[in-house]
Amino acid sequence: MLTLQTRPGTTRPALPRFAARLLAAGALAALAFAGQPARAADAICYNCPPEWADWGAMLKAIKADLGIDVPQDNKNSGQSLSQIIAEKASPVADVAYLGVTFGIKAKDAGVTQPYEPKGFADIPDGLKDKDGNWFTIHSGTLGLFVNKEALGGAPVPACWADLLKPQYKGLVGYLDPTSAFVGYVGAVAVNGAMGGSLDDFKPAVDYFKKLQANQPIVPKQTSYARVVSGEIPILFDYDFNAYRAKYSEKGDFAFVIPCEGTVVVPYVMTMVKGAPHPEAAKKMLDYVLSDKGQAMWAKAYLRPARAIELPKEVASRFLPAADYARAKPVDYAKMEAAQKGFSEAYLATVK
Repeated sequence: MLTLQTRPGTTRPALPRFAARLLAAGALAALAFAGQPARAADAICYNCPPEWADWGAMLKAIKADLGIDVPQDNKNSGQSLSQIIAEKASPVADVAYLGVTFGIKAKDAGVTQPYEPKGFADIPDGLKDKDGNWFTIHSGTLGLFVNKEALGGAPVPACWADLLKPQYKGLVGYLDPTSAFVGYVGAVAVNGAMGGSLDDFKPAVDYFKKLQANQPIVPKQTSYARVVSGEIPILFDYDFNAYRAKYSEKGDFAFVIPCEGTVVVPYVMTMVKGAPHPEAAKKMLDYVLSDKGQAMWAKAYLRPARAIELPKEVASRFLPAADYARAKPVDYAKMEAAQKGFSEAYLATVK
């Protein structure tokens, strides 16, 4: 069972400097999105991208079953939180989907509204805020999403270290670890694999600096389509995206859990404080934790937050349990606390 560890007898600081930086970034994000046409909606979710975790199918199901229209949204976790903070005085979003560390940051920034959806009690204690400020809906294992046909004759890599070899020049991509949550998860995974810890990110920073010699592609947004097209042959990504491509796209795709090990990480949802459509927001959050919603995540190759049995046809498509034994949980509260320091070290060192 994944556990969220905290230091007994302590409270988390308000992180005013971090919030100020997010507020400034959010102002820029708001300008970037301001030119987009408004669309009528019954609820607004930040970071519900149709190509990620099969949110496209989930949003269609919410529309069909609840009659609630939720527009697609392609922000990443960092962009979403920045914008929510920027809009704090007049909220636009009703709910947000975030990597767990950003769920913790959102609570610390005072932009969450406690809500315990139906099924909340079934989520293990370590995977939710006790008051319902954020809660896990599913989890994924970080590894390598590979388009085998786009490798140009290079073998499918087996280890993180393989990606430093000259034969992978121009073939490797990872999302910006200072902005996208999956990018930061990749850094945590690499760091642990290279002997680092959440107190020491030097191994990860050194790895990414070495990887620059292979001219990696570093997007800020979800890049599933770019792997499917072959533009990014190897991407640091989750198992659920790789399995989706392997079993639903034309092409030859693989998921690799690197030989040195990796991490498993939850994704969470939160209700935004002052949500403009609170009743629709609550119905949506109830739905993603319902039996039907959790089964939909499982069919999209995600590990549900509630203990439901995986459909046999889905379970049989995962890598063997022996491979998943190399994927470990971490102290997610400590992971959140270390994120700012890692980002600063990465930006100062990796060019």
